[in-house]
Amino acid sequence: MTKDPLLQPYQLKHLTLKNRIMTTSHEPAYPEDGMPKERYIAYHEERAKAGVALTMTAGSAAVSKDSPPVFNNILAYKDEVVPHIQRLTDACHEHGCAVMIQLTHLGRRTGWNKGDWLPSISSSKHREPAHRAFPKLAEDWDIARIISNFSEATERMKAGGMDGIELQIYGHLLDQFWSPLTNDLDGPYGGQTLESRLQLPMDVLRAIRERVGHDFIVGVRYTANEAQPGGITEEEGLEISKRLAKSGLVDFLNVVRGRIHTDPAMTDMIPVQGMKNAPHLDFAGAVKQATGMPTFHAAKIPDIATARHAVASGLLDMVGMTRAHMADPYIVRKLIEGREDDIRPCVGATYCLDRIYQAGDALCIHNAATGRERTMPHQIPPATEKKKIVIIGAGPAGLEAARVACKRGHQVIVLEAQPDPGGQIRLTAQNPRRREMISIIEWRMAQCQANNVEFHFNMWAERDDVLALNPDVVIVATGGLPNVELFESGKEQALVVSAWDIIAGDVKVAQNVLIYDESGDHPGLMAAEVAANAGSKVEIMTPDRTFAPEIMAMNLVPYMRNLQDKQTTFTVTRRLLDVVREGNQLKTSIGTDYSDLVEEKLYDQVVVNYGTLPLDDLYFDLKPLSSNLGQVDYDALIEGRVQDIESNADGAFKLFRIGDAVSARNTHAAIYDALRLMKDI
Repeated sequence: MTKDPLLQPYQLKHLTLKNRIMTTSHEPAYPEDGMPKERYIAYHEERAKAGVALTMTAGSAAVSKDSPPVFNNILAYKDEVVPHIQRLTDACHEHGCAVMIQLTHLGRRTGWNKGDWLPSISSSKHREPAHRAFPKLAEDWDIARIISNFSEATERMKAGGMDGIELQIYGHLLDQFWSPLTNDLDGPYGGQTLESRLQLPMDVLRAIRERVGHDFIVGVRYTANEAQPGGITEEEGLEISKRLAKSGLVDFLNVVRGRIHTDPAMTDMIPVQGMKNAPHLDFAGAVKQATGMPTFHAAKIPDIATARHAVASGLLDMVGMTRAHMADPYIVRKLIEGREDDIRPCVGATYCLDRIYQAGDALCIHNAATGRERTMPHQIPPATEKKKIVIIGAGPAGLEAARVACKRGHQVIVLEAQPDPGGQIRLTAQNPRRREMISIIEWRMAQCQANNVEFHFNMWAERDDVLALNPDVVIVATGGLPNVELFESGKEQALVVSAWDIIAGDVKVAQNVLIYDESGDHPGLMAAEVAANAGSKVEIMTPDRTFAPEIMAMNLVPYMRNLQDKQTTFTVTRRLLDVVREGNQLKTSIGTDYSDLVEEKLYDQVVVNYGTLPLDDLYFDLKPLSSNLGQVDYDALIEGRVQDIESNADGAFKLFRIGDAVSARNTHAAIYDALRLMKDI
């Protein structure tokens, strides 16, 4: 029997959880028509199959029609949800994994122009900054209806075989009532006293118990400290926790700290890379000590060592590793098998959350199988025929191609021009806040080295070098180089430098710097940080109506915190047309897409972030010698079939290019390119 604290069972009421690791409620935005169908089930079943004890679904399922999802949430107010919930729970139960769901009413954290176009409601007359809708103040009949909606939704979840539910009480309607910051009501549910502010959550809990009894597990995920002046203090949060415990209405407390009404507040509650790991863990432990209740918690607990400490030290009963399980659903199985070093690390990029807050679906930045369980493998199957595969480039695309190929059992040779692997990720990791990104490379290097991949660094591969290896398949993953050609001038700008030049330290920053950011992704703001930290006056300019749209909400927060107290300005809807030298300065012509206005302005240095152009000379040198002439069968790629194009009978090998060697995209796209191509070779 193992003595690992994380692998000990935990008894929650009548439910035995087989270990101490869970995924907390989160909505990957995979439902179809508001229902958890095949894709949703496959996502949770994969983690259940891999050993997690408890999977919490839906963050959060909507209980009322006037709580329209702000992204693709489960609609728990519909009776038709029950059979879908039953299929989900059955799939997870088959692997010994308990399943619960989070229920909520969003209150003001939604919009009136979604769903059925009903007004949003709240205990507050003020809009939530993140979602912008001005709510109506809840009336007595609204409150009665919503209490009933919660109990009805809980009954549906019980009918669907769920092991329990938890109520969402941070940032949503129930928390809006119990926070002094968001309760403008008078009367029995008003903001005058703690008792009246707690009335709605308590009434909801009582209604749920009346509907489903005390044998069904009911918990709350709630903020016990809003970490904002005028909000719930730690002392008041502990008092709320004690009242919940004494009520006899809840079976577990799932503790968070902070607020989510703005992007910065949410980023403090759910920290991104470069921020402290497990920042609220000790506070969650204080709640457990004060109440004696079963206590759960999750907030940037990305690694086994931290999770083990949380349980071994008695701070938590169940530890949430949610983003970690998006990076690697097989954490528990690898832990049981003594393969802790084999766990794919979560790098805190929070690509998953940022995508759903822009109405996308949750994807892991470096596990392209997450969310694609029906089409992409987490466990790479062996190939029926062994091949020699030569890969040019050891960035994220090349290393993922090498990892998948060697797991398939192929002989793999990687040629890399640089002395170290990593490509653009190695450049990204120059930023101290983003150094966790290098784990994307280090994990793949360890996987490749454990499977005898042959690496040749400091080798600028040319056609004859590749041909001498007599490959069966050649993968060109050479990436790209910065594009500094302005479309409007039609020529490469010799007077400008790239964002890469600044990030790498190859070019010294000047005193008065223009960062012209037409891509809107990380390199532009990374370069701006380097310049601002050096004391430069920095102007960040974009032709778009918003700056840095590709960075998205939570990842933007650390940049803004670092830049706003420095000599930094942001200029939108302005397009850089041309740059000429004037004495010791650079004279720029600046226009706009909205009018014929053109202005001139002087800077000491102009930095351009305009994506990359493919480094594809080798690909085109090899193309006429390949059996497929570099062609990709897109239908086969999408449907998961072997690439069998043979358009050149004299060709000696198949040739493909992936990642930025095709076009400028992002890390996830490069890794997905590699996985879905190589899994069938």
